[in-house]
Amino acid sequence: MSKVKSRSLSFAVLTFIALAGGAVAIAQTTPPPIKPQSPAPSVGGGGEASAAAVDPNKYLIGPEDVLFIGVWREPDFTRPAVVRPDGKITMPLVGELQAGGLTPLQLQKTVTEALTKLLNNPDVTVTVTDVRSKKYFIDGEVRRSGSFPLITPTTVLEALSNAGGFQEFANTSKIRILRGKTVLKFNYKEVTAGKKMEQNIYVENGDHIIVK
Repeated sequence: MSKVKSRSLSFAVLTFIALAGGAVAIAQTTPPPIKPQSPAPSVGGGGEASAAAVDPNKYLIGPEDVLFIGVWREPDFTRPAVVRPDGKITMPLVGELQAGGLTPLQLQKTVTEALTKLLNNPDVTVTVTDVRSKKYFIDGEVRRSGSFPLITPTTVLEALSNAGGFQEFANTSKIRILRGKTVLKFNYKEVTAGKKMEQNIYVENGDHIIVK
């Protein structure tokens, strides 16, 4: 074998080894592809927490609440529904149904009875995915102010806990609760010390809790 051919062969072998080594290095340093995940179902307005807390036996549906009506193996009737200001919802081929003032289980029965005229043994579920009809408000020197859904019976102390605590200069002994034209007083220090517990009333829909 001539010297030229020998050198060409050696160069080819070295090139192959270098390329193979580079490919191994790339394979070792390149992260594996990420498997795409299905998007989580959306329930609007922070609804996941509220939906989980709704008691289908006790919660009374109100205007603006977001519902999800599921009918087993009937996609035409399975859909979200927003309760109108008049307390009603609309379903295809059924028309208007009263939802306001009913519990989810009561509305479930109403929907089932209405669909019985169209389907054989409809299997219906009704859930509240976002509570919007009942809320209270906390303003002032708290860490998280704004509106909060009133899903279950909630005391003033529990409501303040939901606000994440107080700011540094909050006057916790002179908290006010505005309920319509009535002003109620709440002393956080006394209640947390187990004194004058009658102050720790249940929050009502529309209450404004003010911390200065």
